[in-house]
Amino acid sequence: MASNDGPRRAAVLGSPIAHSLSPVLHRAAYAELGLDGWSYDRFEIDEQALPGFVQGLDSTWAGLSLTMPLKRAVIPLLDEISATASSVEAVNTVVFTEDGRRVGDNTDVPGMIAALRERGVEKAESAAVLGAGATASSALAALSQVCTGPVTAYARSRERGDEMRGWGERLGVEVRIADWAEAAQALRAPLVVATTPAGATDGLMGDVPERPGTLFDVLYEPWPTGLASAWAARGGPVIGGLDLLVHQAGLQVEQMTGRSPAPLAAMRRAGEQALAAR
Repeated sequence: MASNDGPRRAAVLGSPIAHSLSPVLHRAAYAELGLDGWSYDRFEIDEQALPGFVQGLDSTWAGLSLTMPLKRAVIPLLDEISATASSVEAVNTVVFTEDGRRVGDNTDVPGMIAALRERGVEKAESAAVLGAGATASSALAALSQVCTGPVTAYARSRERGDEMRGWGERLGVEVRIADWAEAAQALRAPLVVATTPAGATDGLMGDVPERPGTLFDVLYEPWPTGLASAWAARGGPVIGGLDLLVHQAGLQVEQMTGRSPAPLAAMRRAGEQALAAR
């Protein structure tokens, strides 16, 4: 936990980073919490530049948020990482302690769980994951605490499918692999988590069942996605990427500032306003 005394700095790092909503969310939290001396910026940093950037930070820094492609690259630069971050080999949060240590965590996983619980999803008998990339591993970690039965992952390649099966074994989740060509079947699951890039699920819009379960689409821009719109039109509950972003950022704010709870409502309003202005 960082100290609140004096001006403190934090930032989000990644590449590309220009469209990150993290500065909007964190600054809104600082304003609501009365942390007038705190600032939060964004820096375009790739894997090669990361070690030098981290080494150059002084004691005014409270923490960092990390996005792609840095979530794994940062791990060798840290003194300690949490069990959650270790379980998915990804760090999206670094806190600088008062004694100068660098501690890594992953707030994507508990952020997903919190976003689900906010919409009343405590447990699911089974689930489907659309996609098998980096975000899908965090989704599996979240589902390991939510899903009581098997998770079917729909992947475009055998290699990605094998990776997902491996993640399932590490996380204690029964993962079944299906080809992306069968992705329409995924929409019949009681909980569907879409972890794919923009446009990837547009072809599934006509396959939404008459009585859909819950859709968690991790995208926030563009929003709503075609699948989310089709889902909502059928009356199914939809959780979006902004829900995830607000919850994971709120956990970062709590860790970096030592103030709890994070002002999630103010952060969500700021995010919605920023997206509407784009």
